[in-house]
Amino acid sequence: MARTPGLLAPLLGPGLGLMLALSLPGSWAADCGSLGPAAHLTFTPAARSRWLVPRVRAPGPLDHLYGTVRSFLSAVQLNPFPTELVRALLNEPASVKVEEVVRYEAGYVVCAVIAGLYLLVVPTAGLWFWCGRGHRRCRGPVKMERKELACERGTFMTFLLLSTLVLLIGVVCAFVTNQRVHEQTGPSVEAVPQMLLSLRGLVSDVPQELQAVAQQFSLPQKHVLKDLDDIATSLGSTIHSQLRSTVYDALASLRSLGQALQVSVDHLRALNTTLLELQDRQQDLERALSVCRERLRDLLQEPGCRGCAESLRQASDLELGADFSQVTRVDNVLHRLKGVPEANFSSMVQEENNTFNALPLLASLQMADVVKELKKAVAQQPRGLKTLVKAFPNWEAAYRWSQALEKVENSSRPYLKEVQRYEKYRWIMGCVLCSVVLLVVVCNLVGLNLGIWGLSAREDPSHSGAKGRAGARVLNVGVCLSCLFAAPLILLVFSTFLVGGNVQTLVCRSWESGELYEFADTPGNLPSSMNLSHLLGLKKNISILLAYQQCKEGAALWRVLQLNDSYDLETYLDMSQYTASLEQELQNLKVDLENVDLLSPAGHRDLQALQSSGLGGLQYPSFLIQIQKPVVNTNMEKLAHELEELAQTQGSSVLGKELQEEAHKLRNLYREKVHPQQSLVAKLNFTVRALATSAPKLQLETSRVMDRVTHLKGELPAWATRILRNESECFLTREMGYFSQYTAWVREEVTQHIATCQPLSGALDNSRVILCDMIADPWNAFCFCLGCCAFFLVPSIIFAIKTSKYCHPVWKRLSSSSSEETQLFHIPRVTSLKL
Repeated sequence: MARTPGLLAPLLGPGLGLMLALSLPGSWAADCGSLGPAAHLTFTPAARSRWLVPRVRAPGPLDHLYGTVRSFLSAVQLNPFPTELVRALLNEPASVKVEEVVRYEAGYVVCAVIAGLYLLVVPTAGLWFWCGRGHRRCRGPVKMERKELACERGTFMTFLLLSTLVLLIGVVCAFVTNQRVHEQTGPSVEAVPQMLLSLRGLVSDVPQELQAVAQQFSLPQKHVLKDLDDIATSLGSTIHSQLRSTVYDALASLRSLGQALQVSVDHLRALNTTLLELQDRQQDLERALSVCRERLRDLLQEPGCRGCAESLRQASDLELGADFSQVTRVDNVLHRLKGVPEANFSSMVQEENNTFNALPLLASLQMADVVKELKKAVAQQPRGLKTLVKAFPNWEAAYRWSQALEKVENSSRPYLKEVQRYEKYRWIMGCVLCSVVLLVVVCNLVGLNLGIWGLSAREDPSHSGAKGRAGARVLNVGVCLSCLFAAPLILLVFSTFLVGGNVQTLVCRSWESGELYEFADTPGNLPSSMNLSHLLGLKKNISILLAYQQCKEGAALWRVLQLNDSYDLETYLDMSQYTASLEQELQNLKVDLENVDLLSPAGHRDLQALQSSGLGGLQYPSFLIQIQKPVVNTNMEKLAHELEELAQTQGSSVLGKELQEEAHKLRNLYREKVHPQQSLVAKLNFTVRALATSAPKLQLETSRVMDRVTHLKGELPAWATRILRNESECFLTREMGYFSQYTAWVREEVTQHIATCQPLSGALDNSRVILCDMIADPWNAFCFCLGCCAFFLVPSIIFAIKTSKYCHPVWKRLSSSSSEETQLFHIPRVTSLKL
């Protein structure tokens, strides 16, 4: 602490600061900046990886095709979801009437009739064509050139080209969708066991994961225990820093007051000593002056003394001017201040300063036992967390849930393998039929190119018609392939279309609209063995659709499932009892400031002695009155000088000599008696004036400082307690921040990752995406494209047959004057020569 210079003036500053401090006792309240916020905690996720990655079909160029196929299926199946028919089929299959099935499947029946006609007509037509060509009963190629021949040929070629292009587009789309079905079937089938395994762990893994969550309570505990290691020193430092300015100001006031007390006592003692010496010397001086005055008076009154009247008058005034026997004595005041200052105020202030600066260490020692108890309280686990795992209700349907899913998983694996195997066969069959259609497209395009090439070369004299005949044969090969594979093509199309179409219209459409959930929720629709609400363990007032919606929103298991309704996570995360225990232990933290005395007993006695000494009540004006008077009324040096001058002017040498001697004696008296007395008076003047200036203020300031120090000593424990309480609350708030982070993490981890039914809704969504978006859409698109190819084979066959007739060489009719001859169009006429 810096030393305060001066005596009284510096006391006003610290005094004012102390008054301000005393007038603001609550200035430290609600200030938690010294501790800072709680550090961020990072917890290890306790939930196992059973979350299903949401499956979404990526947007692609086939989306428009899928939309078109769905629209086509909606036009084929206009009937709504057959609730009665499905109920009867699930509960009493024998009671299902064929008429009801036909009525619901009317669109597919029409498609079946069309497929049957196709299956009957196309192969029959192909057989008739083949037989007719073999027995030459069909009309052969066009042999005669006609006027309309070019128009007919161009028309048939154009329609054949258009039908071929449609077939090409259809077969390309069929190839792509067939491959898409094959690529997505494998991952989709493999995803089924994963979903079932994830759903099995939905409930069975909850206790172990809750145990892992409860164990991570040690993380905030470690942070709190670490903070408790420094809490005592931190609290002591906070108290020291907040009381430092007030205590330092008070100690500075005491230091300055002690210095002023020491100076004042020294002045008082000097005043008393000087006064006593003045009084003693005054008596001797008075006697010497009296003798000298009488002697000079006798000498100057002699008749022969010339011009001695003025000197006689001055000699008559040769007497004391100041009478110090008339001033107030200071013995009583000095007696009251006997032994003052008893205390060394500088050492006292330094000692108190050291004691106050040792407050953090003092607090650490005093709070050691309480901190130990606090650590014991923190080391305990809250009652709610102890029962978090045990209190989780036993779900009576959990066993049935797990067993049913395990049974489904085990029984589904062989079927899933069979699905993959049959999918491989379907893919191969689809590739073969698509290849046949593609071969037909190639035959049509090659035949058209050869036919057009043959037609363009007819003007060539060397043309023999081979290109045209080759084009016609290639077209006929395409016709034969079309008729030969028409039956397996239409059978594959209709069978896959019947299955995929019903999956889309009966399952996917109702699943997407929610009708499937409503059907499952309606009592009596499902057999007792398929009671999903009972199997899933849903609450009685929650339907499957509502459970799905709540699970999709992230609802906890106990909000959807029958978990005895008494389980409330917030009850087990309640830290109020734990916090109350810590708060109660924190209230036991105390700091004893009795060692900080500020003012020692000796110093207190010194100040009390000064306060009751009456130092400020001395009659300092009486001192000043005498001090202002001369020691001797006559100027002795002047008088001695005048006596010397008179001695020279006297007619009598004896008288002159006597005057010389008196002048010399007078100077000796001044030097030996008067001058020392004047020095003492000057010293007394300085002392009196110093005390007259400082003593009244000193006593007043002594009273004020004593009152302030007394009040501060009484208030320091209360202020320290208030600061300690505030800092304890701040500490508790910060430490509760760690536990709040833990409870928030537990709440999120349990409700959103551990005990959440969201995997159930995720499994349902993924199942719908797998069945409808991943498989059914490309499946139906493949059937649709292959079906289009099948039906466009009919115009392809017709136009190919028609076009092939115009690819053969055509005979040209020639006119003459006598007769008509026919020649091949491309052979020039040759005239035979007679030998």
